Amino acid sequence: MFEKILIPTDGSATAGKAARKGLELAKNLGSEVTFLHALENPLVAGYAAPEALPYSAQLYEDLKAAAEDILDDAKKLGEQEGVTVHTKLVENRRPADAIHDLEDDYDLVILGTHGRRGVDRWMFGSVAEAAVRRSSQPYLLIRSDEEIEMVEREKEAAQGSSGA
Repeated sequence: MFEKILIPTDGSATAGKAARKGLELAKNLGSEVTFLHALENPLVAGYAAPEALPYSAQLYEDLKAAAEDILDDAKKLGEQEGVTVHTKLVENRRPADAIHDLEDDYDLVILGTHGRRGVDRWMFGSVAEAAVRRSSQPYLLIRSDEEIEMVEREKEAAQGSSGA
């Protein structure tokens, strides 16, 4: 059913959790996995201050080297699990757009979600939400451990206030 799985990764703990869950599923199904890393240019995306302009080429090269390390680590993890793994680095593209551009070539996209809310969500956005809103393929979202803990606290608070 899911022969080809796309797993976007940014190197975060949440992406690592999604990668491990995705590789477990791929191993059980005999699927192959492609790890995707989208590398935005921080100057074009507006993340870097104008003062960084003289260092922009070096900054971009450093980010690219880090992205390649993230993909190498993901590939090694997959190989340890006995899963056929490919990697793809997409440059100068927003992560949600890069995922959307590739998703039709895959049966399933597995993506970690940080579960940002409020100001964090407004400032940083949600790659998962942006990707899923335009999706044409099935997605499996893996919550971060922090989000799971936050939801549990909210449930406990709601139960405490309703029981008073």
